[in-house]
Amino acid sequence: MANREELERELNLKQLQINSLLNITQAINDNVSVDGLFNMYKSFLSWEIGVKKMALYVLRDGEWYCASSIGIKASLLQIDISEKLPTYTRLKNVEEEDHELIREFDVVIPVRHKNEAISYVFIGGFSEEEDMYSKVQFITTITNVIAVAIENKRLFKRQLEQERLKREMELAREMQRMLIPKNLPSKDCYELASIYKPHLGVGGDYFDFIEFADGKIVFCVGDISGKGVAAALLMANFQANFHTLINKRTELDEFIRDLNTSVHLITQGERFITFFIAEYDINTRQLNYVNAGHNPPVLVANGELHLLKEGCTILGSFLELPSFKVGSLKVEEEAVILSFTDGLSDIKNHQDEFLSDELIYDFVQQHYLLSASSFNQKLLEVIEQFKGEETYPDDFTVLTCKIFLPPVPC
Repeated sequence: MANREELERELNLKQLQINSLLNITQAINDNVSVDGLFNMYKSFLSWEIGVKKMALYVLRDGEWYCASSIGIKASLLQIDISEKLPTYTRLKNVEEEDHELIREFDVVIPVRHKNEAISYVFIGGFSEEEDMYSKVQFITTITNVIAVAIENKRLFKRQLEQERLKREMELAREMQRMLIPKNLPSKDCYELASIYKPHLGVGGDYFDFIEFADGKIVFCVGDISGKGVAAALLMANFQANFHTLINKRTELDEFIRDLNTSVHLITQGERFITFFIAEYDINTRQLNYVNAGHNPPVLVANGELHLLKEGCTILGSFLELPSFKVGSLKVEEEAVILSFTDGLSDIKNHQDEFLSDELIYDFVQQHYLLSASSFNQKLLEVIEQFKGEETYPDDFTVLTCKIFLPPVPC
């Protein structure tokens, strides 16, 4: 009779466990929240299995934390045991441990998913009369079900975040493409040509130009701090301010001061822009420019090299620019102006050597008689040969302005 009653109790317990497992599985299918699953797990272990002590550790943002517990003082749960967890690679008795928290338990059950530990559950408080083996076996099953379900939720959430980020990056990339000029002028007296390679699709490089009816052309290149969507948004605002202010036809120094103020009002000094702008008059052959903390563009005429360094500090860091000088020179001969962002000089070869300024200067002096488009094509060939199999480490932009002789109406 006693054996029959014991068998019935065991069958009832098994049926109860199966029902609980089905309930948890249904909850997972119904997309119950992570906290809801933790509560179901705790209730199942406490009320239906009779577990006296439990602590479930799971990963959150790369760190282990106690997600649920039974019968353990809050002060003990504050103890960090993250360094101990990796030592448990399989189900193990821990009652002999010296650790004041871990010795509260009898066993630890690690849960692994794709060869990575995703949770650890510590169980304790078993009496000598209990069938500890059967309970631990079923707790292992239910813990695996819960832990893997939560891990899948985490992976799904990360996938959604990655897809959202991908959509944002695609939007930023599209917006950036709209801001960069697609067609550059090619006339008898001057020609512009560009190389534009944003790093990872969305970078901070910017270039632009505008032609005026009185025979002046303005062209510029800049590098906006930061990457991704934030840089793209700042670029959009910068482009709008550039066109608004340049069309006022003020002197370059006033234009740059106004542009700096507009950038600072937006960024509050937390972001900045290196910037170079040049204004060339085809009638007087006068070139005026301002270099705002940018890599000095290279002008070569009659084989002689000039670095266009005059200007001011970067834009956006200060509400008022501390010092200022407009550069000016007369272009009497056929010339080329190579302006670029620092991604050009950051290019490295397989020997870990950078594309040096000297190499860039030598290239300009050797090829300044080419048209702007031919110059850029040759420059790309040299860059590809130099870097070999290495990738571009950063945004890479070149804007080349070719000035022809003799001057003719354009």
